[in-house]
Order: sequence, then structure tokens, then C-alpha cells
Amino acid sequence: MPEPVPATPQLLRRVSAGAVLEFMRTTAAVTVTDVMAATGLTRATTIAVCEDLVRRGWILELENQREFGGYQKGRPARRFELDGRAGVVLGMDIGYSKVTVVVSDLRGMTLGRSSRPFQAGDVGSKERIAFIDGVAMAALQSAGTGPEQVLAVCAGVAAPVDRHGDVVATQKFWGLFDLGLRPALKETRGWTVLLENDANLATLGDRWQGAAAGVDDVVVILASERLGSGILEGGRLVHGSRGSAGELAYLNLVEGVGDTYGIAHLARTWAAEALATDTPTALRDLRPARVEAEQVFAAASQGDSVALGILDRLADRMARVVGTVATMLNPELVVIGGGVADSADVLLAPISERLHEFTATPARVAVSPLGDSIVTVGAVRCALDYVERNSLDLELRTP
Repeated sequence: MPEPVPATPQLLRRVSAGAVLEFMRTTAAVTVTDVMAATGLTRATTIAVCEDLVRRGWILELENQREFGGYQKGRPARRFELDGRAGVVLGMDIGYSKVTVVVSDLRGMTLGRSSRPFQAGDVGSKERIAFIDGVAMAALQSAGTGPEQVLAVCAGVAAPVDRHGDVVATQKFWGLFDLGLRPALKETRGWTVLLENDANLATLGDRWQGAAAGVDDVVVILASERLGSGILEGGRLVHGSRGSAGELAYLNLVEGVGDTYGIAHLARTWAAEALATDTPTALRDLRPARVEAEQVFAAASQGDSVALGILDRLADRMARVVGTVATMLNPELVVIGGGVADSADVLLAPISERLHEFTATPARVAVSPLGDSIVTVGAVRCALDYVERNSLDLELRTP
């Protein structure tokens, strides 16, 4: 086992500052007593940390409690509040065909965003980095702020990323995301860039603002085009030795599954197969270039037999997927996430009903309310965590 890190005064100051900022991020104006109750710090430490954070520009000291709330006996309480606009963080979702960047303040409130289509296989790494930078600058412009205000960036990619933040490109497709993005944006913008697997960020995002809020043992499955998952065990992300914990390639070997295609892909494919026959279906009346998953779900809600058959096949397949995850990892909750989650709640009941057929340890199943923003929400959360942990090392710049 590695030797424990000694609790030096500098480390204690850093941990204390992070705890105070984490608490203040979720609150309005607070007193020293409020901070003490939330963090467990002593009064002397709390005052010292708050005064240090005020000097550094992270928090503001407001008028005292007597002036704010009327006459009170005794010493007036000092009141502090996080300066949410002291800086911003960026959350990026770097997919194969689209790049999305969200700008957030220090409370996690979205200030701006930009999303643009892109084909990763068409150009080299330098062109992709320039494209990502352009999307980031557009997002900052929409937020009314500039690159000098960025304190940290977190980018989610559709490839395994180890616990050190390096892409593990053991397959050709994964190599498309091994761009050298971190050193490139550090050199051109001065930004600290954190890389993480997109499903891992989806797990952080859903636990922060989604169906998994407050749950420490959860698996989030990104289920739109391809299936991938992130694992939270005891409140901590699981990466594995080479960043591949949560990869679902083993589904190729699972009876009744056989591949890693997701709900949106399968609904679209099975609808096309049905339309190639003479089977009567309301889907034929849509006459689109292709039928999307949302249209299949809508037709099923109207009682269309073909659409209902597709939903039944999807429920059986996803029950097998969730069953294998529940057997191997034994989470309290499995969340289905991604863009398809906006419509996939109709699958919850049939998946849950069939789970006992595939596992002796069925988990609760839910659908994330975050839709296709789930990765960027997690990326923002990851970047804010970094800022809170390293607040004493970061320099704030006045807009």
C-alpha cells in the first residue's frame, strides 16, 4: 500500500478551503456558524479560511447580520457569500460527430453553450483541436465572458481514460480521441484541461443533478447509439487499471444481446426492417428519411403493433444488459441516460419486470432527466471539483 500523505498545514488549508467553497456553492449568504456546522471546522479555522478566500477573491464579505436583520444583542455575525462570477469553468462533450461546450459559473449555473456538428474521421488532430477551440470560444462569447476567466476545463471523450487522465487508445476508433488536447489548450489558452470518459462524466452528472442524486452505488448506461457505462462505487468513480471499467464490449458474448448497439440505433434499425415488409404500421404514414426512436415510442403509445413489438424487443434486450451489470457490480441503481432517455421511460416497467429472469440481485432502474446534456453536466461537475480542490493555487482575474 502507498504511504499516507502527511497532513501538513498547507494540505489542511487546501482541504479546508475546498470544503468551505463546496458548501458555499450550494448556499446564499452564510455566517461563520453556518460554515462551521456544514464543514466541521473550528471557529478560528473557519474565520481564517473565509478571510483568506475573501483576500483571494473567491468569496465576498457582506454587511453584518445586525445591519441585515435588525437589532440583535451581542457581537454581530459576519456574513459571507461565494462570488459565483469570480471565474468560469468549461464542460465539453467531444463526440465523433458533434462537439458541445457549456460555460458555467462557480455555482454550476449555465451561462452559455455552443454545439456544432463534426466528423472526427475526416481531419487530423490539429484541425479537430482548432475546431474544439472554436466551439469553446463561441460558448464563451454566448456567456458574455472571455478565455482569461476560465479556471478549468473538463472534456468527455468516447474512449477509455485512465485515472491519470490519459486516453487509452487500444482500438482505432478510440485513437480518434487521443488528440493531445490538454497540452494544446494549455499552450494556446493557458487552460488546465481534464480528460475523462464520457460515460464516467455522465455518471457524475446524473449523481449531481439527475436520478442518481444522493446514491453512492450506481451505474449509468449511455444508451443512445452505443452502450457504455460509468460506475460509481461508494461515491467514487471506478476506472480500472487502464480506464476500461464500465466498457460493455462483453455484451457481444451475452445471449439475447450480442453487440453494444444502443436503444436509438436499434429502434431505428428495427423500424426500417418492419417498413421493408408489408406489415401494416402507423410508422409508414410518417414517410421520413428514417424513423427515429422517439417516433417509435410515440407510435407505441398510440397502440401501433409494430412499434409495440419493437419496444418489447428493446425491453428484453435492456433487461439482459441491466441484469449482467446488476450481477457483476451489484449497484443500488442503474440509470439509462443519453439523448434517448427523453423517451425511454416507457421501457422502465417492462425492464424492471423482467430483471428477475437475468439476475438474482436486481437493481432499481431509472431514466436520467438530463437528456443529451448529461455528459456536459458531469464535465462541469468535474471541473468545479478541480477548482474547489485547488482554489489556493488558482489565480482569479477580474473581468
